[in-house]
Amino acid sequence: MLPHRPLRWLLPILLGLPGPATATATAATPAAPHRVFLAGDSTVAEYGPERAPRNGWGQRLQDFLDPAAYQVRNRAVGGRSSRSFVEEGRLQPIARELRRGDVLLVQFGHNDAKYEDPRRYADPARAYPQWLMRYVDLARARGATPILVTPVARRLFDHGALLDTHARYADAMRALAARERIALIDLDAGSTGWLRALGEEASRPYYAHVPARGVTDDTHLSVAGATMAACLVVRDWKALDPALAAHVVRDTDCGAPDSAREDRAAQARPSSVVHESDFARPQPGPHGGPGATTAYPLFADAQDLPFVLRKRVLHKGAGIGLHQHHKDEIYYVLSGRGRYVLDGQVHEVGPGHAMLTRAGSTHAIQQAGEDDLVLLLAYPAH
Repeated sequence: MLPHRPLRWLLPILLGLPGPATATATAATPAAPHRVFLAGDSTVAEYGPERAPRNGWGQRLQDFLDPAAYQVRNRAVGGRSSRSFVEEGRLQPIARELRRGDVLLVQFGHNDAKYEDPRRYADPARAYPQWLMRYVDLARARGATPILVTPVARRLFDHGALLDTHARYADAMRALAARERIALIDLDAGSTGWLRALGEEASRPYYAHVPARGVTDDTHLSVAGATMAACLVVRDWKALDPALAAHVVRDTDCGAPDSAREDRAAQARPSSVVHESDFARPQPGPHGGPGATTAYPLFADAQDLPFVLRKRVLHKGAGIGLHQHHKDEIYYVLSGRGRYVLDGQVHEVGPGHAMLTRAGSTHAIQQAGEDDLVLLLAYPAH
């Protein structure tokens, strides 16, 4: 006969839940990290320094994730398709390790299209989705989360237009994900938009080109390209699972939509790159000293900028005398040294010092030593 205890003690046992003592111990034990398994081809796989500059995006994925929360286990192998990866027994080790709470990212498509190789070819209409479902069913059976990833785009331009080499496979994966309610990261779309926004020449360093060895590789990624592709994956993964954002340790503001070029063409006020010499304005010394200054009112003619950005050089003996501010202003010291007086306090400043003067404060600055004091100024336009 059980000793008499309150019902609240007995209910957890009947429901299979931890009792009070167990719950306390569980709360004190940190949760095991989620494991992220990658099944894919050479654009995902890992490479040693002997294959530099080639990198797979799976090689850079851990850089974006807190290892205490997510640990990446890259099982991708070059040259494999959704079919050959399974038939060679490469999915079995993942099956043995996969457990509840893990994530399985699956990217195939590059080699599935090799019609001339029956060991790898999978037609996009039927075989390709069927093979992909092998990965999905495995993950679901283990209590893990399957996420399909459309293949990263090749960098193939024809007269300035990016060619779509994955259309049938990317479309088949999208259709499968919608039909079977599988999470999807559309890396094909993300990387296509990014490549089109970069353009043919600017995108070259993101792929494994080695001019010294005569290597022109527009399929495999460099370190920079693999990092960008991993960023796109994590960016879209966060959209699928907002809770992931708390465990992402790098910025994922990357990529550009496929409409970026059209948006750029429609800009009423285009972006530009200029040189400061175009803006140089020699000036006599202001009210803080006899030395002369040179002002650089950068983008002074740009329409509707909400801020003003200026470079100002205080030559020997120059200074800006004490005055009160009616708006916020930031000074940043690029080079040289000076004495900065803020609300009656003197600060010796040099390269790297940043000074924020809020509306209502008073400040003054005086160049010191033999070298020019070079400042960058920013403040609201109105």
